[in-house]
Amino acid sequence: MTEKPIRVGIATYEQQKQRMMAVARGELKLAPNEPKIWFSSIESLAQLLNSKNQRLLEIIEESQPDSVHDLARLSQRKPSNLSRTLKSLAHMGIVDMVKNGNKLMPRVRYNRFQVDFGPQQVSPL
Repeated sequence: MTEKPIRVGIATYEQQKQRMMAVARGELKLAPNEPKIWFSSIESLAQLLNSKNQRLLEIIEESQPDSVHDLARLSQRKPSNLSRTLKSLAHMGIVDMVKNGNKLMPRVRYNRFQVDFGPQQVSPL
């Protein structure tokens, strides 16, 4: 896990799309300090990083569970619900699912977040 916070951006889908298209066309260059994770609203950010999921990240970090089943037991969450949450957290790059034989071990990549609102100014090429 990295101690450095990950930058999270809040921008509308349209703003995100325009920004990425400009990057793809070579019109804009992303700065190194750009947000790495983007959400379309503060509500979607809050939904993923709600207090229950923050506690889940703490449990993963503290316990280093050997499997999703082990994490379900530690967190007292149903495996099906937990699996969906872990997929969402992994999709956003907040956790890694490390293969260990036939099991997946969840590992926290980031436990600190810095939120930026609106698309960042990017440097022209």
